[in-house]
Amino acid sequence: MRLGRRIGVITPALNEEDAIARVIADIPAWVDHIVVVDNGSVDDTADNAAEAGATVLMEHERGYGAACLRGMKHLDDVDILVFVDGDYSDDPSQMAELVDPILSGHADLVIGSRVLGNPEKGALLPQQIAGNWLACYLMRRLFNARYTDLGPFRAIRASSLSKLDMQDRNFGWTVEMQVKAVLRGLSVTEVPVSYRRRIGRSKISGTITGSMKAGYTILRVIAGSVLATVPRHGDVGFQPPK
Repeated sequence: MRLGRRIGVITPALNEEDAIARVIADIPAWVDHIVVVDNGSVDDTADNAAEAGATVLMEHERGYGAACLRGMKHLDDVDILVFVDGDYSDDPSQMAELVDPILSGHADLVIGSRVLGNPEKGALLPQQIAGNWLACYLMRRLFNARYTDLGPFRAIRASSLSKLDMQDRNFGWTVEMQVKAVLRGLSVTEVPVSYRRRIGRSKISGTITGSMKAGYTILRVIAGSVLATVPRHGDVGFQPPK
């Protein structure tokens, strides 16, 4: 517990046996619940996560969003939810930098921006850089949302997350959250985070097919948001990075 608030961490994982224990070990001691959602691994990811002290849930429907939604259902009694990947590319020891703006009342959603941080050389692949730029450009043009990244390392107030009615069960999870946060008037900010080469091979950006599917899904989510609502102009509660 941190400053009287219950903190839960959700880590979707697919074949991350070499990384998952290191991720869990670096999560701060003040976190109350650590949930690893195994998304159909065929290695020792689940066993290694359990041995490291995490609660392990199974989600057999493949998809990043499906795994996140499964974790949310389990952690229905926390005040703040933190999402961090299971490949050790993010640095869980920086979690306070994401959680503290929510605890202080300055934000409802905090995105860990790899672009604003200090990514290790080669950690962000060219297709990731291009995809992030395009998605953020479209969100700025269409929704007046000044994001720099779709970084998976993020924290959100649980009560705010419930208002977003998250639906995407695949690669569009991050962009759906960011678009809906702006359209629903949440207070959003970004903080710089470090980023390193992941352990193991990426299931998304590491393959041409995965990159194409992710890009298509992200664009589909943005287009769907445009059709579903008329974006508000002016101040929508976004706090630019300091």
